[in-house]
Amino acid sequence: MQSGKILRNHYKIIDSLGSGGFGDTYLAEDLDLPGKPKCVLKHLKPKGSKRRDLPFLQKFIPWLSNNKSSDPEVLAIAQKLFEREAKTLYKLGKDSDRIPKLFAHFQEGTEFYLVQEYIEGHDISRELTSGRKLSESYTIALLIGILEALAVAHQNNIIHRDIKPQNLMRRKSDNKIVLIDFGAVKEISVLTRTNQPGTTTLTVAVGTPGYMPSEQSNGKPKLSSDIYAVGMVGIKALTGKEPKNLPTDSKTGNIIWRNEAQVSDDLENILDRMVREYFS
Repeated sequence: MQSGKILRNHYKIIDSLGSGGFGDTYLAEDLDLPGKPKCVLKHLKPKGSKRRDLPFLQKFIPWLSNNKSSDPEVLAIAQKLFEREAKTLYKLGKDSDRIPKLFAHFQEGTEFYLVQEYIEGHDISRELTSGRKLSESYTIALLIGILEALAVAHQNNIIHRDIKPQNLMRRKSDNKIVLIDFGAVKEISVLTRTNQPGTTTLTVAVGTPGYMPSEQSNGKPKLSSDIYAVGMVGIKALTGKEPKNLPTDSKTGNIIWRNEAQVSDDLENILDRMVREYFS
């Protein structure tokens, strides 16, 4: 969307914040409130879609790409999943100040929008630069900050599925960690057709290499999958290395990282447990 575009006579696009396979994110301002405060607007539309009639779910339901007769049914599914996701985001933002609040959600045609709280600050990828080894005290404080935010999601049985430095904001006002980008599909499973007509199964293929454990990449994430990702953030802080570039033990599958960091036995043991290959 172009800068200056106004949606619902309410939200004016200021700038693009990013785009990906699950949609585009924009910085906007709320024209209806005093001072026109900033907010984040998420446009849920798959990138590169050639068709315009079902831009929301074609990314997630490949078998429907050429099945025009199913369009009304798919749109109904999209609406249902979108409403469920909005309720989840609203509850999480209300329960914790470490998760952005949901201000609005709406649909225009076959496209869907979320309006969320704008977190002024920076994501911690700015702090966790490649080759820079951070202290144990910094790492412990970081881990605690992430886990305090994540606890609220897990208490609601919600798996984030994409914890990484870019989704961890350091809020300018109080220096606390805010967990962003649950995304409009992170809590929604990807739909896959089965052999039986009219039947679907639910799988998940959301995450980032290096921060995503094997059970998640296999489409079966657990709450502990998020703990793995948090552990990998801690290991990146201590080693200065990208998690996907760390070697693994050929016998256990566990990450080998201890020789790259100066760390106490206590923290080493905690991190090793967080990123163990077998979630059980």
